Amino acid sequence: MPLRQAKSSFTKVVEGAPSKSVPVRNNGDAFDLSSGAVVIAAITSCTNTSNPSLMIGAGLLAKKAVERGLHIKPWVKTSLAPGSKVVTDYLQAAGLTPYLDKLNFHLVGYGCTTCIGNSGPLPEPIGAAIRENNLVAVAVLSGNRNFEGRIHPLVRANYLASPPLVVAYALAGRMDMDITTEPLGNDTAGKPVYLKDVWPTSQEVESAVRSAVSTSQFTKEYGEVFEGDARWKSMPIPKGDTYKWDAKSTYIKMAPYFENMPETPPPLADIRGARVLAVLGDSVTTDHISPAGSIPVDSPAGKYLITNGVKPHEFNSYGARRGNHEVMMRGTFANIRLRNQLAPGTEGGWTLFQPGGEKMSIYDAAVKYREAGVPLVVIAGKEYGSGSSRDWAAKGTRLLGVRAVIAESYERIHRSNLVGMGVLPLEFKPGENRGSLGLTGQEIFITEGVISLSPKKPITVHAKSQDGKVKAFTAIARVDTPEEVLYYRHGGILQYVLRQML
Repeated sequence: MPLRQAKSSFTKVVEGAPSKSVPVRNNGDAFDLSSGAVVIAAITSCTNTSNPSLMIGAGLLAKKAVERGLHIKPWVKTSLAPGSKVVTDYLQAAGLTPYLDKLNFHLVGYGCTTCIGNSGPLPEPIGAAIRENNLVAVAVLSGNRNFEGRIHPLVRANYLASPPLVVAYALAGRMDMDITTEPLGNDTAGKPVYLKDVWPTSQEVESAVRSAVSTSQFTKEYGEVFEGDARWKSMPIPKGDTYKWDAKSTYIKMAPYFENMPETPPPLADIRGARVLAVLGDSVTTDHISPAGSIPVDSPAGKYLITNGVKPHEFNSYGARRGNHEVMMRGTFANIRLRNQLAPGTEGGWTLFQPGGEKMSIYDAAVKYREAGVPLVVIAGKEYGSGSSRDWAAKGTRLLGVRAVIAESYERIHRSNLVGMGVLPLEFKPGENRGSLGLTGQEIFITEGVISLSPKKPITVHAKSQDGKVKAFTAIARVDTPEEVLYYRHGGILQYVLRQML
């Protein structure tokens, strides 16, 4: 969106919310915190930090701000995590690192941090103020993802911005202001300083890039990329041509995709006696389905890690533990902002176990259904699986025992990934959806026609309600090509490839 519209965009987010100003004391500072406060400002991810002009621009803006006597607001948590060590080299060569440091944009590491959910905890007084008063806190980051619940569990409004704007918003400290017309702060003489006063010109940026960025920096850093420090070099290296699995590892475990796999695929079969695991709305993203951010202590994944001796401060993120299916399947449909309409009034990975309607986590319900031999389906609205094409959104869905998804429409890559994991993507006919068909999610589902599956074949779905009434409707099998039919027949593309190798 245009920068001048950021304020109005945010005010729409908090429209109708109570206006509160909460006094907070933290680290010797006293201030008032309210909705709109920018509590995280992060220059992160390779998306923008691979652009020297943007990074030099952030450093020049910091320099001008420091020279005018500006400071970041005391409630803002800042960080600098470039995608490459070359960024460190040219920021130092340009003499800009000291100015970023003075504004607390200290180097915290290289690669994915805030964008993947590794923003770390907020100071407890700030976190408590947000939690106890239901404040809508803000994060501004130069990453490439801002899905719900991903950046930080306590931050509901997340804005993507260029590195210079990240610094500017750290100075301003608020999103409910027009940063193009309102001052970022006052200088040492008490005069207001505006964004235009500290924004570097294109000539300044170009001159700094020409003098500070060189080919030799890239050659040096990437030439040493596999060197590592003493700790890296001292790590023991197992011998052999295949990976040696460590049963105690909580990061990497052998996935169960090939367990009990016969040499030839069994005949295709209709799905019978299926229960609904989740009823979801429109624009459910792959991050809703398989979050990449922090792992809550009281979540099924958090409890699993604690049981295996991992302390909460060592949880890391779902993204970091994507080599462990036990963590990832417990995290499937566990996004803290997911709203399962089968369990109204809840937020997060909750469902109602049928029959009986007992409330429990989606993972626990899936385990109970699996023990009872009950297949599962998910019902969704439009654009199911939008956002980034995360393979675990399909892997976790299959590992939970979901055999089919019935949606109004699909994001193309997620649809393909579902087929690749042996999950049948069914699509409501145009003009039909869960509401028009009167589906509650408490029904028992049967599909007919899967036995002779062909590309985009109409499939008859029967939904038997608790009173015994049956509603029948037609859904289109979004298995779009003969190759995809072949993958589905094998139970997924992994099984198909392995059988070809055998």
